[in-house]
Amino acid sequence: MVRHGVNVAFGRWFATSFPFHTLFENVSGSLFMGLLAGYFAFKSDASQALRLFLTTGVLGGYTTFSAFSLDTAFLWERHQQGRALVYIGLSVFGSLAGLAFGLLLMRR
Repeated sequence: MVRHGVNVAFGRWFATSFPFHTLFENVSGSLFMGLLAGYFAFKSDASQALRLFLTTGVLGGYTTFSAFSLDTAFLWERHQQGRALVYIGLSVFGSLAGLAFGLLLMRR
């Protein structure tokens, strides 16, 4: 439901063919994954069931790398290769940075 809300909101705010919504979901989802993973690793004794529910279940339903692939293909098919490459770079490096930053915050 949250992912759908982000998609609708970003469609209204940006009204563009660039998939800002999926970029935001992947980067923010990776940040939250880093925060959760860091919390579970360094500050919690949560059960494995709770860990899996929150990471695989909740965040797995929120992040959208399958949609990322589809959006990239659409940009490419629209002959927007430059935008597709920018989108790929921002998605991958932004998500990795979000995860690293989340882990760093939890280590402190």
